[in-house]
Formats: sequence, C-alpha cells, structure tokens
Amino acid sequence: MTCKLAQRISTVLLVLALPIAAQAAGLSGAALKQTDTAIAHAGMALGAKELKIAHMHLHHVINCLVGPKGKGFNMHYLDPCKGMGQGAIVDAMGNAQAETDLHGALQQAEMGLKTTTLTAAHADAQQVMKTLRSAAAQ
Repeated sequence: MTCKLAQRISTVLLVLALPIAAQAAGLSGAALKQTDTAIAHAGMALGAKELKIAHMHLHHVINCLVGPKGKGFNMHYLDPCKGMGQGAIVDAMGNAQAETDLHGALQQAEMGLKTTTLTAAHADAQQVMKTLRSAAAQ
C-alpha cells in the first residue's frame, strides 16, 4: 500500500513538474501550452496501471499534437488542449527543429497505441515524453 502511494505521488509530481520545465526555453504561446499538456498526458500514460488507460492518454497526446482539424485527431477521446490553439504541430510552424520533434513524438504515440502490453506502452510513453521535452526546448 505504501509503495503504491509513493509511486502515485511520484507520478503526480512528475506530471506537475514537466510543464514548468518545458517553459524554461524554446517554444512559446499556444504551441508551448499544447506541448506542456501533451507532456503531462505522456506522463499519465507512463504511470498508467492498465493498458487501456495508457492508450487513452496517448490518444490525448495525439489530439494535442494534431489539433481538432488534424490527421489522427480522435473525437472519441478527450481533447485536453481544447481552446489552446490549432494543435502543437500547427502552432509550432516556423520552428523547424520543434516541428521535427513534435512529428517524432506523434509517430511514437501512434506506435504506443499499437502496443499489446503495458510495458511496451510505458516504453513508448517514456520516449514520447523525451521527444516532447526536446521540442519544448527548441
């Protein structure tokens, strides 16, 4: 019980700290807000205890990256970036390295949706977080 509580607290702290770290440099405005939110949901996917929950949060990441008009947007899942912009990829246009990283994170999240084990989903979520952090720093 204590171990599970400590693990959940660690996950929550990680999710809360990531957006702050992303704001230190790089993206700004709508692209940064959406990237921060995608990072938070990648963290939630990483902390998920069930595969379907990990997949749900990876869908949230994708929705934040592509925006409501983008390819891959799934209206059956929450859009945690609703009202923040047109999608991090669209809103990062003009920042070539950030765009490259955001597209890479999108591909990784899509791969994560195809996983059949929680361990594999966690690995993809971790890679998504790493790539999104890189994008936020561009």
